[in-house]
Amino acid sequence: MTRVSEHYQLGRDQPSLEFVDVEINGDTPVFIDPRTLRFIDSPWAESCVSLLQNFFDTVIAIIRSGKDSTARALLSTLGEPNETRLGLSLGRSRGRGMGKGLANAAWSSLSTSRAVSSGLLEDLEDTVLFVDGIGFDIVSDIATNIIRGPLTTFTQDACAYYDIPLKPGVVSGALWNPTTQLWYQTYEPLPVVNHRRLLLVPKAIVRRNQTFNPSEYYTHYILPQLQLDELRAGSSLVEVLRDGRRRVTKKSVKAKYGGGKKVNLDTTVNHPSLLDQYRSDKSVKHQPPNHLEVADMTDTPLPDWDALLSKLRAVHPGPEEASDYHRAVETLLTTLFYPALDMPRREFKIHNGRKRIDITYVNNATTGFFDWVNRVQQAPAPYVFVECKNYGTSLGNPEVDQLGGRFSPLRGRVGLLCHRGFGGKKKLVARCRDTALDGRGFIIVLDDQDIGELVESRKANPESVSFQLLQRRFEELI
Repeated sequence: MTRVSEHYQLGRDQPSLEFVDVEINGDTPVFIDPRTLRFIDSPWAESCVSLLQNFFDTVIAIIRSGKDSTARALLSTLGEPNETRLGLSLGRSRGRGMGKGLANAAWSSLSTSRAVSSGLLEDLEDTVLFVDGIGFDIVSDIATNIIRGPLTTFTQDACAYYDIPLKPGVVSGALWNPTTQLWYQTYEPLPVVNHRRLLLVPKAIVRRNQTFNPSEYYTHYILPQLQLDELRAGSSLVEVLRDGRRRVTKKSVKAKYGGGKKVNLDTTVNHPSLLDQYRSDKSVKHQPPNHLEVADMTDTPLPDWDALLSKLRAVHPGPEEASDYHRAVETLLTTLFYPALDMPRREFKIHNGRKRIDITYVNNATTGFFDWVNRVQQAPAPYVFVECKNYGTSLGNPEVDQLGGRFSPLRGRVGLLCHRGFGGKKKLVARCRDTALDGRGFIIVLDDQDIGELVESRKANPESVSFQLLQRRFEELI
């Protein structure tokens, strides 16, 4: 069993990687959940959502227009996405995809389904609730095909940072063009393992079970509605209790209607508000799986906090090891702040490349400090910026102004300035407070001691992303 991190000798493992550290010769039993892309506030995720919506709308429109051959052709292009190494195949990753046979079956199900003709289906994940033959794994495979372009870009960016070698001229696989509404193919520089291309997948978008669940929908939405229908109709299923109350049991409803996707569909056609409510309930933003959940899903290790901190402290201050410090900080913070902060971008260019930000994180927090600062304190923080200074002296105004100059209303106004210490902490905090009071953003300074305290708090409570030290430091600024 060899994982990407081992094969390419990355010197880090799953907790500090933004992608799923898959086995290179087999499948890791997790799935891409397209619903999760809606919870990530980044251009990359937005491009994925746009592609998914465009493809699904196109296919549904073609089916409704009766263009059978065109619909079959579009679906049959959804091949076996072996390159992600995700799924449930045993041994060598081979995928299950749609394929021609399954594409025809899916077309048959969609073309004859009232879910299509009634207009219920709006998104790819809706099909799981109503269409036979389409389950979690198939939705994941379909989504992989449709967002193959963004996954290719994500992979190339990760490979550039981790020095993973790319082979030029690799066949991309089918890519969806939302303008022409056709599939096309290119040749891309991609990692190749054992003669097969490899696509890396953000761990933020994978789950063991997808968000939309037909059994859950049936149990908690369909059955209660059918009970209410029977009660209102005064049917033979109504029981009168000793105290005069009337009821209809779920057991009796199941016996009359049965279960499965057909019942989901028939009931939803009559009560479309059920699906609206389900979608609304599922639209509540939630964080990606935490370290414990990722470790359980992928059979990978939990964070080694002591090793991460030791690696940072082993870097000597000074310009000669500035790059080492940058990488050590990024490795540690990526692990420390996950899943509140995720999908780091290193040396992120802004202002047409004239300025760079050492590290930029997407803020996925729904609890803890990074949610509190963004939602409660209303300090815009869709992204959180990090600058790393491996100086052997204390910092001054230029370093504070440099990070402050990276802020904007759209990108965010919250950043972390990591440095080695060397005194002057009170004066440095005062400079950051001046920046905040001038309306130029909120900068929290963290030296080695502060980072050590944050690590200890995470070790004591591994699932917490409250980061009380950060909250205290933020309150000093206001």
